[in-house]
Amino acid sequence: MPVSAVLGIDLAEHKFDVALLVAGKTEHKVCRNSIEGFETLKQWLDEQGVELLHACIAATDGNGDELAVYLRRSGHRVSTVHPSIINEFAWSERLHSKMDKTDSFMVARFCQVMKPREWDPPLPEIRSLVDLGRRADSLVNVDDQERTRIRALNGYADSVIQGHIAFLDEGIEKLKFGSK
Repeated sequence: MPVSAVLGIDLAEHKFDVALLVAGKTEHKVCRNSIEGFETLKQWLDEQGVELLHACIAATDGNGDELAVYLRRSGHRVSTVHPSIINEFAWSERLHSKMDKTDSFMVARFCQVMKPREWDPPLPEIRSLVDLGRRADSLVNVDDQERTRIRALNGYADSVIQGHIAFLDEGIEKLKFGSK
């Protein structure tokens, strides 16, 4: 018989920690933040006998979208929640810590108690626009850093930094006007 469970996911750049709440027990696992890690998670869930799952991912700016899509395609219900909401919930539960194992448990507990709404994946066109906007923001930030750097170096390596600034400016313009 399929097991109904809640999965809390604390996402980091290279890994994610999960806490599985099932049948009154809590199980933990750490996986790589990659397709291989997603598959490891799926295999682990299968080993736990879990088929019906509500997964909740603590993530910002779409960082959990790939994992969310993977879990949805695997037939699970998925929610994404900003980590600050999870932190506030943790304080209300008097369970706060900065340990990944505890964080994933708090995400699972939040999911279990608050039953957040299901995540709707953005349309591919919207995701592309968001990705372009993020890339443009990143280039502008690096451009600003280089302009600050060139003022601070008093002539040292000016030509190298000026070349990098020109390269960044060209990339920003391409993103603004959609040229290739």
